[in-house]
This record gives sequence, structure tokens and C-alpha cells, in this order.
Amino acid sequence: MAKFRAPCGASVVLEGLSKSFGERQVLADVQLHIPPGQFVAVVGRSGSGKSTLLRLLCSLEEPTSGSARVVDAQGRDARDQVRVVFQEPRLLPWKTLLANVGIGSGGKNDSLGRQVLASVGLGDRLNDYPGVLSGGQKQRVALARALVHEPCVMLLDEPFGALDALTRIEAQRLVEELWAERGFTALLVTHDVTEAVLLADRVLLIEDGRIAESFDVSVPRPRRRDNAELAKIAATVLDRIFSGGSEGRAAAPPSGPREKPSSSTTIAALQAGV
Repeated sequence: MAKFRAPCGASVVLEGLSKSFGERQVLADVQLHIPPGQFVAVVGRSGSGKSTLLRLLCSLEEPTSGSARVVDAQGRDARDQVRVVFQEPRLLPWKTLLANVGIGSGGKNDSLGRQVLASVGLGDRLNDYPGVLSGGQKQRVALARALVHEPCVMLLDEPFGALDALTRIEAQRLVEELWAERGFTALLVTHDVTEAVLLADRVLLIEDGRIAESFDVSVPRPRRRDNAELAKIAATVLDRIFSGGSEGRAAAPPSGPREKPSSSTTIAALQAGV
């Protein structure tokens, strides 16, 4: 049976990172260092630049200025060890689960593909097709597809946003367990502040294209959802979100799935091996 490498979290380093689309600046002079193996969550209002930050890290966008680097323990570029799990599973309906997991590997990782599907609870569904799966099961396949490449950095772009409440809790627990076991560096974008505080070591608030504040979450793991300290931190983050930013104090951040990406974006993501 194929084996995973030893935990290989890499550092994420953003230096003066800015991104504009035409005349609209989305990110402005972002400075950030994430040490190897840390779990960081990013929250903020819609349009604040959260997902753009992830797209820059996985090379789906290029910065207007500054840099977004991923560095291994030896100081080498580790951008090829970054993988992404999106809100939409983006599975190919004509391929089996095992074949979907092996996208980008040329069929060379079938043994590892079987292992990662087993690790997400789908070891007995290798030859099924995506059409017979629930939403939560499809997202598990998307997670397995990222894991099969043994990433040092995992980018999670609202991966639980389209799931029902109970399935969402199960998926959150699974991601936390896999992160603890595999040792990758994790960067989660979410609108759910409670989710961010539950999963992360550190929660970053992006506001007007900048990191406005960082909140440490030092509550020991495993964490209970009803933990009073977690609730206190979540309330502090929410108070900060509603008290700042150029959109004013009264507007609440919208919830629900974002607009689906175009087919060209989906193809580019698959070609990038994410």
C-alpha cells in the first residue's frame, strides 16, 4: 500500500501583495507569514479579497505588485505543493471516484487514491460515479483529490458553504482530523465566524483589501462547539467585523453560495492540478 510522506507543512509568505482588476483594487499591500503546519482562517465581508488571496497563492491569478510565496523547510519554492478545495466539488461526472481523485497523476497514484478515499470514508465507493453521491460525499472526493498529491499547503475556499448543517459539522471534523494527521499548512476562507474559530489556530480579518486584525485561538484540541472561550472569541471577531470597514456598521455580510465560476475557470483549476 502507498504511504503518505511525513508531515511537510510549508510557510506561506505574503510581502506587499496587491491585486487590482482594472481600476478596482481588491488587495492592498498585504503582509503575512504563516508558519509550517498552522491552521489559519480568513473572514471578512463579501468582496473584501478573501478568495482572491487564495487564487493568488495557487497561481490562478497573478499579483499586480508584491509577492505570494510558499516556502519549504529548506527555503525552496514549494508552490507546486499547494492544492485547493473549492466550494463546488468540480468532479468530472463521466469518471469514477477513483479516476476523479487521480486527475493530474496520469493514473500513477491509484494505490494512494484508494488510500485517501478510504481516509475520507469512501473506500467502498471507488467505482461509483459522482451522480450517485450526496453533496457531502462529493466534497469528500474533492478533498481526497487534493490529498492524493500529498500537499504541504491546503487552501480551502469555503468548502463547506453548500452543505447542510449536519453534513457541514462532519466535514469540518474530517478536515481537522486530516490536518492533524498529515501536518499540512491550512488556509481556510469562510463567511462562518464560528467555523473559523472552531478550526483555526489564528483568524484573520480582511477589510478593504488589507488584513485589519488577527485573532489567536489558543483553545486546546479537540474542541467542543459549545466551548465558552470559543464563543467569546467568535463574538469578538463578529463585533470587529460589524464595527469597521467602508461598507458601514449596519450592513451584515451576505450568506449562501457565491456565484459559480465560469467553465474556463474550472478548466484552468483542473489543469493546475488543484
